Amino acid sequence: MISLPQAAPRVAKLTALSIGVALLATACGGSSTPSSTGSTTPAASGIACPAPSASGSATTTAGAGGSVPASTTTTETPLKIGSLLPTTGSLAFLGPPEIAGVNLGIKEVNDAGGVLGKPVEVIHRDSGDTKTDIATQSTTALLGSGVSAVIGAASSGVSKTVINQITGAGVIQFSPANTSPDFTTWDDKGLYWRTAPSDVLQGKVLGNYMATCGAQTVGMIVLNDAYGTGLAKNVKSAFEAAGGKVVAEELFNEGDSQFSSQVDKVIAAKPDAIALITFDQAKSIVPLMTGKGIKATQMFMVDGNTSDYSKDFQAGTLKGAQGTIPGTFAKDDFKKKLLAIDPALKDYSYAGESYDAVNLIALAAEAAKSTKGTDIAKQLKAVSEAGEKCTDFASCVTLLRNGKDIDYDGQSGPVTFSDAGDPTEAYIGIYEYQDDNTYKPSKEEFGKL
Repeated sequence: MISLPQAAPRVAKLTALSIGVALLATACGGSSTPSSTGSTTPAASGIACPAPSASGSATTTAGAGGSVPASTTTTETPLKIGSLLPTTGSLAFLGPPEIAGVNLGIKEVNDAGGVLGKPVEVIHRDSGDTKTDIATQSTTALLGSGVSAVIGAASSGVSKTVINQITGAGVIQFSPANTSPDFTTWDDKGLYWRTAPSDVLQGKVLGNYMATCGAQTVGMIVLNDAYGTGLAKNVKSAFEAAGGKVVAEELFNEGDSQFSSQVDKVIAAKPDAIALITFDQAKSIVPLMTGKGIKATQMFMVDGNTSDYSKDFQAGTLKGAQGTIPGTFAKDDFKKKLLAIDPALKDYSYAGESYDAVNLIALAAEAAKSTKGTDIAKQLKAVSEAGEKCTDFASCVTLLRNGKDIDYDGQSGPVTFSDAGDPTEAYIGIYEYQDDNTYKPSKEEFGKL
């Protein structure tokens, strides 16, 4: 089994940071490659979590990866995972795919016999956004329920309000969507992890991509929080390194409802391209820009606002606009499994990262032979690198129970953690909007941090 010493203190991890981005040789705005979800039979609501035997017998449990050796007898408390994901607020559109990813992961873990011979329990709570105190209340409730790990939040700004509360309690915080570079050096006692790469990478890709699309000048409208300003900084750095110039950068605050001033100032600078680094404020900003003559092909969006706008705008409003979302494109078979969990899904953003978070926590608990948060955290890096490749809980836990070292690669792409709990390599997906204001996969960029 895997046994690693406590990771070194996580400070100043960025001092030696270097990034390599392998840009694909695909022309800007090339033809999209739409992917079909295919047909599926919706499952009944809720998750069936059969309670496997906790006996130490050599019987096996059939799981997603086939026959799984039974766990040895354990007196550990059953693993309990909380989720802190948005069902309200400016990132509520990210909640359904993330929650579906968590629920699918929990279902597959329990179908394969659970963790240490016992079914895993999940408790879902709303994170809201930074305009409310919902996240703090939800976190208090989750910690009071005895969770070992909290999956969330989606918003970097929200995570900043609860990270000390969670990690200070000896509980893992594992975000599927936080991208602020600030978390790399946070004093989190080794308990903060994420499957989404730092915006050092997304910013690098987006800045370079706008330059390859022929833009020589860029204007930016930016949410003034940890996510927005951190991403904008890296977009600007990459774009200017590619020979471009940022001619306008206008900020707004969470909760603002009027954006005419920011739009007017950016348009007055006459940029070739405009980067919208926002959440759902894009619903108000886009019509202001198109009303003043800005073409959709000049707009570049990010993970905070690359969403389905088919019910928000007239057909053709966003046709040709592009957006970036960390992570590889969701595969058809994965989409089918997600739709069986939630038949109403339309977006799949961060579903893979959420699914992977569940699997990594469960596998690390198996490796640690413990459901205590601090013990699990010590094994998260180990189960993500330098072992035998595996891609789901059932196959990975079989290897672990047979005494093998494992290297989990998931639905979000290769997952290998740094000592700071960050992915060291990742894909950034680039998407293009269609005439119906929905987005389709266009190309992927791979990079290392």
